[in-house]
Amino acid sequence: MMRRAPSAGALLLAALASGAAGEEALVAVAANFAQPAERIEAAFEAASEHRVALVIGSTGKLFAQITHGAPFDVLLAADRERPRKLEEAGLVVPGSRRTYALGRLTLWSADAHRIGADGARALGEGVYKHLAIANPRLAPYGAAAVQTLKALGLFDANAGRLVMGENVGQAHALVATGAAELGFVAVSYVLDGGRQGSRWDVPAALHRPVRQDAALLRRSAGKAAPRAFMAFLFGAQAKRIIIASGYDAPTGADMEDDVWWKPTPSG
Repeated sequence: MMRRAPSAGALLLAALASGAAGEEALVAVAANFAQPAERIEAAFEAASEHRVALVIGSTGKLFAQITHGAPFDVLLAADRERPRKLEEAGLVVPGSRRTYALGRLTLWSADAHRIGADGARALGEGVYKHLAIANPRLAPYGAAAVQTLKALGLFDANAGRLVMGENVGQAHALVATGAAELGFVAVSYVLDGGRQGSRWDVPAALHRPVRQDAALLRRSAGKAAPRAFMAFLFGAQAKRIIIASGYDAPTGADMEDDVWWKPTPSG
């Protein structure tokens, strides 16, 4: 886990320069959302008297730390299940849990010529030894990859080729290092740093939405900075950052539990 926070001296100088006595929000952020969170942090601090300190880690580890009393104010998870469990345990401000981003899945190869316009065809031809995915039992992007393969009727043909990372970042690393010729990863990982290669963005209808939920933790219900950050997260400026970073912004229709892919007869 990595905490990236300004020094006490820097905070004092910022407060003196602005003439404002703002608060700080300690925000726990899923690793896949680290870079967008940094951009949102900068935009929020430019528009607010408050400050943000980000703690980056896997959703599972952040969840465990929160249940053991870690002093976070806000959680930006990589899924919706852990925030829901925190809400059920009474650790979240009622009504504050909302989806802030929808992850986008892509089939990616470091080889610029491997994947053409029809990724389903590239998968069906099977001219590769290894297909990387995140562990579907642990990671929502891995579950989405399995759902995509089943929807295309290609899961059985690829079961023996699958290599798994613990999370989508590790799945990306398997492809980037050549351990797998191609893999299902998050669009955001491919966009970060302008990585080369070829990719096919998976149609959203082929898998359940990869919903990433945010929640205001109950211990911070009366704090101004976490509430202001949550309001900013769901505003227009943060929405533009989220979309530019390779995610979709949620709509009302996306919040319906049963709006998702319909498998083919062979899926």
